[in-house]
Amino acid sequence: MNPVPMRSGSPQIAPALVLVRDERLRAEVRRVAAAAERVTDERVMPVGRHTWAGAGMVILDTAAAVAAASAGCPRRTGVVLVTEGEPAVPDWQAATAVGAERVVALPTGAVALVEQFAEHAESRTGEGIVVAVVGAGGGAGASTLAAATALRGAARRVRRDTVLIDGAPLDGGIDLVLGMENVPGLRWPDLIIEDGRVSAAALHNALPAGSPGLAVLSCGRVRPGGSGPTGSVPVDGCASTELSPAAVRAVIESGRDAGDLVVCDVSSERGPAADAMLDAADLVVLVVPARLRSIAAAEVVAAYLSERNPNCGLIVRGPAPGGLRGAEVAELLGLPLLAAVRGQAGLASRLERGGLSVRRRGPLRDAADAVLAMVGADA
Repeated sequence: MNPVPMRSGSPQIAPALVLVRDERLRAEVRRVAAAAERVTDERVMPVGRHTWAGAGMVILDTAAAVAAASAGCPRRTGVVLVTEGEPAVPDWQAATAVGAERVVALPTGAVALVEQFAEHAESRTGEGIVVAVVGAGGGAGASTLAAATALRGAARRVRRDTVLIDGAPLDGGIDLVLGMENVPGLRWPDLIIEDGRVSAAALHNALPAGSPGLAVLSCGRVRPGGSGPTGSVPVDGCASTELSPAAVRAVIESGRDAGDLVVCDVSSERGPAADAMLDAADLVVLVVPARLRSIAAAEVVAAYLSERNPNCGLIVRGPAPGGLRGAEVAELLGLPLLAAVRGQAGLASRLERGGLSVRRRGPLRDAADAVLAMVGADA
């Protein structure tokens, strides 16, 4: 697995995703793409949401459009439905269902498809990078690694600003990991998302700071019928035990568009909000303790992550009572090994007494740096 490229310098045009099963129609799309000097990525349905959302544009036929709509692929710009010959009523219905901007009949409409290629030739919005950290079950250490990665990213100024997003509402709040539970600022229950958008500048100003350049959006500790740490009540952004996928996507894309490093603590959470984080991530990191039972659980998790997002990496955390090595765990799970680190002495006591710090060298800092290296940040 190569480092995820950090977008900088000259604009990079993402390949056009082509979901066309018919060979003659696909060949015609290929011909037009070559004339427009555009790279294509030819696949068949189903495709992961990460692939769908990350493409420069999407070109599909009627069958693929119906399948994409049925699979709940999110609406996006740059979707074009192509037909062989003039489109019929079912073609227009499929285009409407998937949210296509245009229906192009080939080969007569080749010029129209060239125009679509030109219209969507700009690079993707935003220079930010998104990392999601997942645990193979509770207690794997995902929250600790997510917090450490955010702290290191902020300290090293991987991006101008860093945002740490808590995606595990039943884990007590990641602000506790950082020892900042009494720092004033918004938590998820206080956040109101209007029209699916949130201002990055407003978010940074409203969220508590975990360190210079690091804003932390933690889940609250809101009891049913009660109030949270700031005296608030749950709103549409996040209920006491449930995150809204729309709110999660809005916050992540706000950070990406602002050019931030966005670190999401998924932990062992599963569900629509967790999936939104996985789909948006440029890199998904699975944290696995080097113990037999944890590795057995990780097999299922790794398979699920790989289906949702092709950019996955593995951190193996010691101690290893049975002597298992990181490379052996990686081979078993079929994931590239980012780092295998020993257990860090005194970490549990540090988390209880004052919160996480990665100023000194140690296994946790090494693991965080390995994650950042995969997204193109030099150590």
